[in-house]
Amino acid sequence: MTRRTVRIAMNGVTGRMGYRQHLVRSLLAIRQQGGLDLGDGDVLWPEPVLVGRREPALREIAERHGLAHLSTDLDAVLADDSIDIYFDAQVTSARVAAIKQAVAARKHIYTEKPTATDLAGALELARLADAAGIRHGVVQDKIFLPGLLKLKRLVDGGFFGEILSVRGEFGYWVFEGDWQEAQRPSWNYRAEDGGGIVVDMFPHWEYVLHELFGRVTSVTAHVATHIPQRWDERGKPYAATADDSAYGIFQLEGGAVAQINSSWAVRVMRDELVEFQVDGTHGSAVAGLRRCRAQHRCATPKPVWNPDQPATESFRDQWQEVPDNGEFENGFKAQWELFLRHMVLGEPYHWDLLAGARGVQLAELGLKSSAEGRRFEVPELAL
Repeated sequence: MTRRTVRIAMNGVTGRMGYRQHLVRSLLAIRQQGGLDLGDGDVLWPEPVLVGRREPALREIAERHGLAHLSTDLDAVLADDSIDIYFDAQVTSARVAAIKQAVAARKHIYTEKPTATDLAGALELARLADAAGIRHGVVQDKIFLPGLLKLKRLVDGGFFGEILSVRGEFGYWVFEGDWQEAQRPSWNYRAEDGGGIVVDMFPHWEYVLHELFGRVTSVTAHVATHIPQRWDERGKPYAATADDSAYGIFQLEGGAVAQINSSWAVRVMRDELVEFQVDGTHGSAVAGLRRCRAQHRCATPKPVWNPDQPATESFRDQWQEVPDNGEFENGFKAQWELFLRHMVLGEPYHWDLLAGARGVQLAELGLKSSAEGRRFEVPELAL
């Protein structure tokens, strides 16, 4: 067996997503399984190099997981010829400058989304990376979730017939931070720091819709800041200047219509934190993070509307569970493995910085739609 080490500069691992999903549940999980099997006896071994501004926090993480390499000097890390990949999970406002620097140092790029605070910046990153001839990828984790993988199986198998509509519900109540600690960092609710649910979630909805049902061709959105004051990590009140809820309608290539509500000011009355219902001429399905249930037209009951009588049937019981038919990895880990294989073996990979720019584009147009009260076409992007 030949073991090949790939060194990955990980910027932003002191944050929730960078630490939990990308370091612990992805790269360290790959190490725990003995590395990534490349075939023919070759194994790829990821070696994280922790990068950030707070050395004590980096050192605590390194010691907890037995990691040897950390730095608060991004310039020095990117100047190191042994570094193969630059990964970015910082706040969005810091991302563009760091990725530009990594591209100039000819490091392969893998990054969280949104890739930039505006479309111009996102497209510039994609063009610079292409011109440098490096590999680049953007995290698009939702399509690797078990529920959506099962939903895609139904789409690919022609289960729905003609797809008519997609309805999505996402969100949960994020505590204001005064009487109970908030579950999300305070910068998420400050527009000046790159916060807002549109810039966070519309990039997700772009790739979910694009991958499963077709390209988004137009958007109509309404956004709101339902909770105008919150309390930060130090218990200090601050004005919430970013949107915490968004209500979007998306026209899809092929004619289907998607409607997705996103909110951090909603209490959950559904089976999972995100659910998509897809209705087609031949069948319907409801998919969440892990589960997917379907109802074919030949098994569709005949409901009768009678507001004068209580419901006599359990509508949820009329749906059939879509089986797993396989083992599902953590979605972040699954995409990391695909990117690493792409980088080393050149295997196909289309979730690149241009795909990331499409997400930024949809968020930008969604905010513009809400501000101007009208629908916007979503042009196709090209480098």
